[in-house]
Amino acid sequence: MRLSFHGAAREVTGSCHQVDCGESTILVDCGLFQGKNDERNADAFQFHPDQIDAVVLTHAHIDHSGRLPLLAKRGFRGPIYAHPATRDLCQILLRDSAFIHEKDAEWESRRRAKKGKDPVEPLYTQQDAELVMKQFKTIPYAQEQKILPNFSVCFRDAGHILGSSIVELTTCTGEHRRKLVFSGDLGHSGTPILRDPVNLEQADLVLMESTYGDREHRAWDATWSELGEILNAANHENGNILIPAFSVGRTQELLYAFQQHYEEWNLGRWKIYLDSPLAIEATKIYRGHHEVYDAEAEAVVRQQGSSLDLPNLEFCPDVEDSMRLNDMASGAIIIAGSGMCTGGRIRHHLQHHGVRPNCQVIIVGFQAQGTLGRALVDGKRDVRLYGEEVHLAAKVHTIGGLSAHADATGLASWYGHFKNRPPLVLIHGEEKAMDALAERLRQEFSPPTILCPQPGESVDLNHLLGGVTP
Repeated sequence: MRLSFHGAAREVTGSCHQVDCGESTILVDCGLFQGKNDERNADAFQFHPDQIDAVVLTHAHIDHSGRLPLLAKRGFRGPIYAHPATRDLCQILLRDSAFIHEKDAEWESRRRAKKGKDPVEPLYTQQDAELVMKQFKTIPYAQEQKILPNFSVCFRDAGHILGSSIVELTTCTGEHRRKLVFSGDLGHSGTPILRDPVNLEQADLVLMESTYGDREHRAWDATWSELGEILNAANHENGNILIPAFSVGRTQELLYAFQQHYEEWNLGRWKIYLDSPLAIEATKIYRGHHEVYDAEAEAVVRQQGSSLDLPNLEFCPDVEDSMRLNDMASGAIIIAGSGMCTGGRIRHHLQHHGVRPNCQVIIVGFQAQGTLGRALVDGKRDVRLYGEEVHLAAKVHTIGGLSAHADATGLASWYGHFKNRPPLVLIHGEEKAMDALAERLRQEFSPPTILCPQPGESVDLNHLLGGVTP
């Protein structure tokens, strides 16, 4: 039995892990590489797609699901197992990803045509994305299901985004069984709408994310207080508020917080616009999956009859709807993509509204190096938008604590619930965070083994685990 790492190994994106047992081979996740590693997406897979029997998907984020259309395009014909909400989110996220690839290829082909070069093909198309959706099969939380002769799977709530799952993967060879636990992306305890990650007590091997393995999040109460103070102070500025937000997860958390603090934050004086077609669709999906809400969010639905709803909330699905916001000088809270200001409608709003000193920009998510959002956080105000140099006079606020990932303490606590202290593989993290978490876990729990594999590395599980465990 072997375990191979094809992505998210000493890096954050491109999650893809291969498990071979007997005659069967599965993948856990098949995600896009993002940022500086995105050129790897078009590379050949390190396995034969037509020899993969099934895929088990932890959640819908593109760095976990985004190469599924390419996998199918290159020969994979098996089932993709996911939570029902993950399937629903993949329907919109993969289509959106394909649209971006098509537009990028179109732009690059025009550029190449000017130099007499051949056009390029997109990584995959919207048709490819639609076709791969036919391979999805859904499994609710806490229902173990046999998916292949040598494999069964059970999903547990990971509390990261809607439908996100911890995967209990049980392998069977003869009379012997092993349980491999893939954490997926573990949520930040106390995250609005969602339940906290499920704690497990037994495993033969744990593969755990380490994204924030070297840092702690701000307390939720302090985070909401800071956001409320900014919103209340903005009441006196007589301008607009711009919030770049990720379409899946962060946008819905904000709408829920607005719903819960509507009177306290004096939100009735504002008109709130959700200006992102993808976020609008994702919000509708969130509204349709009350079965995975936490107790507080379920109570909101019972008492108010709906979730993520505000009396002054307006959706802006069309470009024309978005353009009309340009004429609003004050009184608007505009939530728009992209979350790091790398594209999307937020850049138009920065160009039109961000030049005004009475405008507020509220950063509510992680901003990677090299993005416009990170430049704003770092204090840069002279930026280039659509070929023009623009001076942003708006006030920029950064809200800490709004993370969808567990912090170092959350990760350590989750592993600490395993009573048998199983061997551990750390994945989905940059080297600094991963190494810091590994050292903390050694000090607190003394696991028999902690591996931090390199991309492409493969391990013999029978050797790693010391023989067959009955």
